[in-house]
Amino acid sequence: MKAILVGDDKSLSWSDVENPKIKSDEVLVEIHAAALNRADLMQREGDYPPPPGCPEWMGLEIAGVIAQMGEEAKEKSNWKIGDKVCALLGGGGYAEYAAVKYDMLMPVPKNCSMEEAAAIPEAFATAYLNLFIEGGIKPGNTLLMNAGASGLASVVIPMAKAFGIRVITTVLSEEIAESIKHLNADVVVDTSKQNIADVLKCELKAGHGVDVAIDCLGGEIMGRCIHYLTHGARWIMIAALAGTKTEIDLKNIYVRNVRIVGSTLRSRTPETKAKILAELVEKVFPKIESGEVKPTIYKVLPITEAEAAHEILYKGQNVGKVVLTVKH
Repeated sequence: MKAILVGDDKSLSWSDVENPKIKSDEVLVEIHAAALNRADLMQREGDYPPPPGCPEWMGLEIAGVIAQMGEEAKEKSNWKIGDKVCALLGGGGYAEYAAVKYDMLMPVPKNCSMEEAAAIPEAFATAYLNLFIEGGIKPGNTLLMNAGASGLASVVIPMAKAFGIRVITTVLSEEIAESIKHLNADVVVDTSKQNIADVLKCELKAGHGVDVAIDCLGGEIMGRCIHYLTHGARWIMIAALAGTKTEIDLKNIYVRNVRIVGSTLRSRTPETKAKILAELVEKVFPKIESGEVKPTIYKVLPITEAEAAHEILYKGQNVGKVVLTVKH
């Protein structure tokens, strides 16, 4: 089969590799589409190695069709050869086939294309993990989701809204604010004109303080914003794209009983990931099938144009997910 390999010069090539050999508890998925994540860029740069036992090539979420099944997978699951599935991977999605443990699979939601289904597993599992498991967010709470045009925000914001949560998000320009209108955030802060810390201070005074923040930016602004949260709020750090250092008034943290939580999906145990996926199918998939929550696809490109797809993420041009098609 073929897969996207990273050269010594960091270039990408669609190259021949060995076919996956499935274990007893795995299925072989013929991949139709694979979605991009920022973690793919980090892996390409050598900063985010795949977990032991995973293929060396990138790709954390796919959609496709079950082509083969191991004996244990047949016995312990209801999956069948020919089923349309989407899957969460430790790596290896930029390829024609992937070996996947049976409990890392989810059905393709009824009203989703393969491209849309490929954009679900990593992003929706990360959103669910940080909103409901780490964040413990409740209807009526207020969420701060930074970087409103990011692929993750395109999932987090509508998911939060579907569960009755008020959402504040940030963008870099008026043009970007316009492009994310369909996500229906309650407050969109254009940071080219407004200071987000000042906005949060006003929100807190008005009784709309942030209960949960999901932050992929970090940097010095994080330390200024964290002072204006409700008592008992959770600030969840999932990345630090704007910088790894900040200054925090520690007294504010203990007086307000604020929790700072570091969170990545990839570092969770397989058992935890399987539990998250099962809850996603039970609680969120009905909202996908009703149209309340839907993956936002920015662009679809063939797998042979993976380099161009990565360039979109490197430049931050995408509002929503970029997806690679492997098989039509």
